Amino acid sequence: MLKTKPTAGDTRWFVQDRFGMFIHWGLYALPARHEWIKHNEEIPEEKYDVYFRHFDPDLYNPDLWAQAAAGAGMKYFVITTKHHEGFCLWDSKLTDYKAPNTPAGRDLLTPMVHSFRKQNMRVGFYHSLIDWHHPHNVIDPHIGPYRNRADRTQLNKGRDQARYARYLHGQVRELLTKFGKVDILWFDFSYPKPDGSGKGRKDWQSEKLYALVRKLAPHIILDDRLDLEEGWDIKTPEQYQPREWVRVNGQPVVWEACQTFSGSWGYHRDESSWKSIDQLVQMLIDTVSKGGNLLLNVGPTGRGEFDQRVLDRLAGMGEWMKRHSRSIYGCTQAPDEFSTPRDCRLTYHPAARRLYVHVFAWPFQHLYLDGFAGKVAYAQLLNDASEIRMTAPDKQQPKTDSKDKHTLVLNLPVQKPHVSVPVIELFLK
Repeated sequence: MLKTKPTAGDTRWFVQDRFGMFIHWGLYALPARHEWIKHNEEIPEEKYDVYFRHFDPDLYNPDLWAQAAAGAGMKYFVITTKHHEGFCLWDSKLTDYKAPNTPAGRDLLTPMVHSFRKQNMRVGFYHSLIDWHHPHNVIDPHIGPYRNRADRTQLNKGRDQARYARYLHGQVRELLTKFGKVDILWFDFSYPKPDGSGKGRKDWQSEKLYALVRKLAPHIILDDRLDLEEGWDIKTPEQYQPREWVRVNGQPVVWEACQTFSGSWGYHRDESSWKSIDQLVQMLIDTVSKGGNLLLNVGPTGRGEFDQRVLDRLAGMGEWMKRHSRSIYGCTQAPDEFSTPRDCRLTYHPAARRLYVHVFAWPFQHLYLDGFAGKVAYAQLLNDASEIRMTAPDKQQPKTDSKDKHTLVLNLPVQKPHVSVPVIELFLK
């Protein structure tokens, strides 16, 4: 078993639960063509304001969101309280740029927190360090709607980044004092450049912000985007799957892959690179097999619903999790003594001493487990608890591998079980 870097935040529940929902929701749901639209299309404030004046999610029912997440097997959620555009979902006392001042006319965050808690899901808040709306957030040449403006000096006249940092800290104080226990705080993001431009710890006053968070919520889980060498609990690889357990300075750490159903975080009407249910299930398995969590993102529509493509995939993942969740919850990377068979992933439940073989490509009749001989007491398909018979390699076949004497052969049905990814549960001796 790999021992991870100790964390100030309480990650014990986190590495048990393994599967969470990310939600990106804001004004960008209305243009419906990427949450970075203000940056990508360089939309000035006065034009972007049309979305503030028309934001009216009349079909918003957070109970349905929470039910869909719980039905998929998710155990926690992280919601964008404020994304880079600066728009806030709750009734912040520090700004007028918030949901109650739109046609929505109400705090949208509080009922969401209540709905997910009713489903016994833990609560996480994403909060952008960047703010393209705030008048004191200094405009730089890398990020935001004015990045290509030659008159940036004039635009920054009178802006005071320290005042913005105080605003940022004040909103974090609100989030950690007005909503009960918050389990995760997910800051996003720092981007210091070698030439001294960009923004990082000095701009956010990250050391002070970290101290504030730990004072208000000592055991909260913090991500790694404050531009601090210490002061984080989890690493957060984004939109790619690590090849192995994530390490920092050679030491394995608690980590979470954050991924999307498609190529966008916010609702994107015309984006078409949607992952299939099978791909998503395999992504979850692959993550846990390397000791990580999967945070899978949903971008609700401007009317406050989950797109049908999302609902279909959540339901499909839920069908798989209904029968296979014990190969995910509480599981981690298999001990080194067990080599992963071809086209498979292994997960391991240390407390139960069970090993799970996730078969990505169903073989014909036999699955060879090198190094497993003498270590397995019983084997079964997890979806229906049907026995899988175990034998040694066929002695009548010519030996081509000296490992044969240590190989366990699983005798599989010819037909692949009717599930996204079949799982074989091995009860270890």
